[in-house]
Amino acid sequence: METILELKNISKKYQAKQSEVLALQNINLRVGKGEFISIIGPSGCGKSTLLSIISGLEEKSTGEIYIEGRKLEKTSDEIGYMLQKDCLLEWRTIYSNSILGLEIKGKLSKTTQNYVEELLKKYNLYEFKDKYPSELSGGMRQRAALIRTLAIKPKILLLDEAFSALDYQTRIMVTNDIYSILRKENITTIIVTHDISEAISMSDRVIVLTKRPGTVKDVHKIQFDIEDRTPINCRESPKFSKYFNTLWKELRDDE
Repeated sequence: METILELKNISKKYQAKQSEVLALQNINLRVGKGEFISIIGPSGCGKSTLLSIISGLEEKSTGEIYIEGRKLEKTSDEIGYMLQKDCLLEWRTIYSNSILGLEIKGKLSKTTQNYVEELLKKYNLYEFKDKYPSELSGGMRQRAALIRTLAIKPKILLLDEAFSALDYQTRIMVTNDIYSILRKENITTIIVTHDISEAISMSDRVIVLTKRPGTVKDVHKIQFDIEDRTPINCRESPKFSKYFNTLWKELRDDE
């Protein structure tokens, strides 16, 4: 598989009042084009910090990041980032929210507007394009937030606990929807999650980090013998509980 993202010896130190705190240490990881990766680990191990470093929103202390062999020095349009909340602007319509990233980056044109409309139609939000966020369900809001991110055509999408604000039932349905969208668009995805079940059901590989300072403890390849692989179908597979037990034990051993 062609490598799209490579992390080499990524470390992060924070300056505390009386000493330095080492949050991440020697993270090495290669991500293949079109791969779906989940990162799990104990609370405070630096999972979200790692995403912020990849996105360019936070400085690394040491190490290098490469996208398709090119060294990444700053933020890049090739990387999209979705946070825990959908962050839709309540005073803008769904369509206006969807083009916000394009406006900010100065890339709004007839061509990009047409692309946004295609995405809204493709993922069943076009009839709601003139509605406001408060008029949509939580799942529809997440889809709108994803379309806003996809509008800039990123090669890599980072998801930081992107579904944690949803109730359990909605969360399962939304992960199914968004997994389908990302697979269709062939977007390389890295998600940080505390939900082991979510990680297993969506991922090609699950990366387990140690407690702070976070480093890669293990990498688990996730394979389901399912013709129609969706998160919901994966949860029903006999293999699911085996993966869950393995990952749960690995996390507990690091407490």
